[in-house]
Amino acid sequence: MSRARQPPLVTGISPKEGAAWTKVTIRGENLGTGPADLVGLSICGHNCLLTAEWMSASKIVCRVGPAKDDKGEIIVNTKSGGLGTSTVSFKLIRPERIGILDQSAVWVDEMNYYDMRTDRNKGISPLSLRPSNPLGIDIDKGKLPQKDIELTFPGMSGDFTSENFSATWYLIENHMGSSFEQLKMAANNLKKQATKKNEGSLAYVKGGLSTFFEAQDALAAIHQRLEFDGTERVEGSMTQRLENILNRASDTADTLFQEVLGRKDKADSTRNALNVLQRFKFLFNLPLNIERNIQKGDYDVVINDYEKAKSLFGNTEVPVFKKVYAEVEMRIGALRSLLLEKLLQTPSTLHDQKRYIRYLSDLHAPGDPAWQCIYAQHKWILQLMQSCRDEFIMGVGALDQERDARGSALGRLGHSASLKRGGSPEDDATQQWVQFVEKLSDVVIGQLPNFWKLWISYVNGSLFSETGEKSGQVEKSKKNARQRQNDFKKMIEEMINRLVKLVRGALLPTTLPQGELSSYGGWENKTELTGAWLTQIIHIVRACHEALSTLEIPNDLLQVIQDLLLELRVHCLMVTLLHTTDDVKGLAEKENWVVDNEGITSLPSQFEQCMIQMLQSLKEPLEIKPGEINYLDNLLMSDCSVFDSDYILCVCVSLCSNISVDLSSPDRFTAAHEGFSPTSEQRLLIILSNCQYLERRTLLNLANHFEKHGLTGTEKITRVSVDAVRELDRKLFEAYIERRADPICGSLEPGIYAGYFDWRDCRTPTGVRNYLKEALVNIITVHAEVFTVSKDLVPRVLSKIVESVAEEMCRLMQCVSSFSKNGSLQARLELCALRDAISTFLNSDSRYVQHTHIDTDGNACTLLEELLNKFKSSMQLQLTCFQPCCIQPVKR
Repeated sequence: MSRARQPPLVTGISPKEGAAWTKVTIRGENLGTGPADLVGLSICGHNCLLTAEWMSASKIVCRVGPAKDDKGEIIVNTKSGGLGTSTVSFKLIRPERIGILDQSAVWVDEMNYYDMRTDRNKGISPLSLRPSNPLGIDIDKGKLPQKDIELTFPGMSGDFTSENFSATWYLIENHMGSSFEQLKMAANNLKKQATKKNEGSLAYVKGGLSTFFEAQDALAAIHQRLEFDGTERVEGSMTQRLENILNRASDTADTLFQEVLGRKDKADSTRNALNVLQRFKFLFNLPLNIERNIQKGDYDVVINDYEKAKSLFGNTEVPVFKKVYAEVEMRIGALRSLLLEKLLQTPSTLHDQKRYIRYLSDLHAPGDPAWQCIYAQHKWILQLMQSCRDEFIMGVGALDQERDARGSALGRLGHSASLKRGGSPEDDATQQWVQFVEKLSDVVIGQLPNFWKLWISYVNGSLFSETGEKSGQVEKSKKNARQRQNDFKKMIEEMINRLVKLVRGALLPTTLPQGELSSYGGWENKTELTGAWLTQIIHIVRACHEALSTLEIPNDLLQVIQDLLLELRVHCLMVTLLHTTDDVKGLAEKENWVVDNEGITSLPSQFEQCMIQMLQSLKEPLEIKPGEINYLDNLLMSDCSVFDSDYILCVCVSLCSNISVDLSSPDRFTAAHEGFSPTSEQRLLIILSNCQYLERRTLLNLANHFEKHGLTGTEKITRVSVDAVRELDRKLFEAYIERRADPICGSLEPGIYAGYFDWRDCRTPTGVRNYLKEALVNIITVHAEVFTVSKDLVPRVLSKIVESVAEEMCRLMQCVSSFSKNGSLQARLELCALRDAISTFLNSDSRYVQHTHIDTDGNACTLLEELLNKFKSSMQLQLTCFQPCCIQPVKR
């Protein structure tokens, strides 16, 4: 929907005062869209629409009519905006009335004055036509009595027409209250009136000049008529006789003074020639002046002189003038060639380009200099961009020889600490790429804005008129620009495509067609750019895109830069993730096996730090600028690979898996802390503790960092990562239990049947046998080992160890075919002793608990109780570690 037009507003009128039928120019805003849109125009209340001429929406020309009001506003009424307003006013000057005693070159009707003099009813004297206030200031009559004034000035009068006029009397009578400043003003008014009277005669002659000419023509016609009448009626009239006498006198004079008159004619011709040289010295000196001014660079003076000479002598038929003017035209032709050469020179500033174009336009140069300049600038910018690529390719090929010669260009990149990676040849090669993209961007940002502004000036005609006034040259420029819009669009498109292809050839050569690699590729160094360098390149390309967007270049032309940015961001993400994966794989070599008070090493913290650094390095590539798309939320095709949030998920799981695999391979950890060499079982415990920390703390912290950096799907990433860590934890836990539980369980059967023990033929029990005590001591040893690493692992490990031992005891008891009375009591004693010792870690539903209920009589129960108490008393210190108070996890 179009926006409603504003009402007309008049902001200026020229001139601001004048008599009726004065031609005025009205300026303002919203004065109509065309002549048909103007429906009303009034000045001082008089309708001036009939004489109005609509020029533009800000200019109207008309004539002022004989309005009733001396001063009023200018009101414009249009169809589109309605009735307008005015901030200025026009003053209508009334013509002065000519008095009966004033000089006049035209006939003045005196009927009014005659009536005024003879009509007694009106009683108006001719003296009433004299000025009533000769001083021209406000009259302030005093209250002094007339008699007192007459006594003060005897024989005088206050009437300025009287012979006895007294100026003092007049001032006292009419200006007693006037200030001194007002009296000074009155004196100035009198001086002006006196000067006007002195100039009256000359003004009278000037004003009546046409009347005098008409009178002269009338007298000549009368004389011709009289002469015709006299010659026709009277043969040999006086006029004819006088003419004959004068002709004979002239012939006699010519005979007598012919030689003298000849010399006089020659002198006159010489004098006339000198006068011509003096009078037209401007033309004769013009060729030399043109040469001098061209050498000084005063082209404006040359153009002004040429325009003056062209208007005066352009169509002359005088041979000498034509010869000199032809010389001037030759000099001007040379100047046109010089200015065109300067216009097409590169580099040049936008100011110089506009100046030379205006000069050529004023000199009426053939063709279209503005378009020639645009075409030359286009070719030069393309050449600069290609030269930039050629220069850097040579620099990469001769890197070792030129390392010291190109340090200054890299100084602008020193603000980024992440880019300072040393001075190796690989780093120098990557710096070459960043330098190339930066210089290429500088070329585009430095040259394309002026190129665009030159085109805009060409389109709107400001190359030839800063004020925007309509002229033939301006309209011709606009017409040419409309015809060449498509050509200019192709120029801009070619330059932007050249920029994108050069960057692709350096950084993403696989995205270019094979036929264009020779023109835009050719980078021999195959060093892979790191994420930090790619981030810097993305920043440079984004700055270039923002600079071009401010020029209001159409978005469809800048879309190729957006596509390049998208692929660079995807490539940066891919490279950063791969490098981070390698860094995580290398964390195993940094493990020192030093456990802190939480039971973990520095490895989880290093892993978290690697991930945080990865997210920080991806901050700019993941940032979405206006006009860009979020490639993590949409499937994007690039190099036949799909990159989305699932890819991030896979990489994060891979990172967790990599660190987990490294943790599960104790042989990989070669860098042990000095004085500390853990066993393989201790390493497994440390790894289990690290896995628990990864699950409970590290992965949750990383999920928060993902959300802060705008990554989506963090719940899925966390869930799958936790599952991977848990799977690893399960395998490591089973491996540790297998290493610790199997020896304990394996020692139970040999211990039970040591010394050829037989459940059917055994002595009365005297206490718990040593094999069970040894098994408990081994469990305590595992407890101590786990407690040393992490208190949180104690319940989990001991529960599994105890469960394995209890199941093995159940299996062994089930294998016994029959028990004697003493064997049954011995079995119950050992089962109950083991149960009471490890009851904290036993499940109440366990089969082991059920097997402890072996039937015995009353006396056997008493003996059993005594032996159990004896066992607990003798191993009280050892059994303390199985108490619940000793296995509470440490609060963090």
